[in-house]
Amino acid sequence: MPRTKGVLLTATAICCATVLTGCSDDDTPSSVSSAASKAASAAESLGREATAAASSLASGFASEASSAFASASASASRKLDEIKDGVDVKSDVKLGTPDTDQDGRATVEVTVTNTTDASKSFAVQIDFTDSSGNRLDTVVTTVSDVAAGKTGKETVRSNRTLSGQVKAAVARAVRY
Repeated sequence: MPRTKGVLLTATAICCATVLTGCSDDDTPSSVSSAASKAASAAESLGREATAAASSLASGFASEASSAFASASASASRKLDEIKDGVDVKSDVKLGTPDTDQDGRATVEVTVTNTTDASKSFAVQIDFTDSSGNRLDTVVTTVSDVAAGKTGKETVRSNRTLSGQVKAAVARAVRY
């Protein structure tokens, strides 16, 4: 629950208690104090409920993001595992500096070097991470038909908007 909504509920509870106290025929100091105490207790209870609701929402978003990443990661692994007669060539892949496009998605340039004597294609899995190394997203790109002894380039884009300082790393690379 947004903070402003919690503050609004708290203010409403205090106002309601004040109005109800004003309707009472008993306006002795002890009854006014008792009503104020009840209003404060109600406001505190609403604040706890607002905090719990906000925590629950945040936990749900984190779980959803984690689930989305797990799904993207599994899909990337399947794509690379399907390649027949592929050779692990992670060392033949270089990444540029990650950037953010106009849609807020992370991008990075991938450069592959074909060290063979025949034209080859490459499938490269890129993991986008935050500054602490936590994976945020994963993408697989294909750089097709790179001539013998030449390089090929491709720019990859994250599947969703990523915030904060985003880093990119080559998780896997297969030449075929």
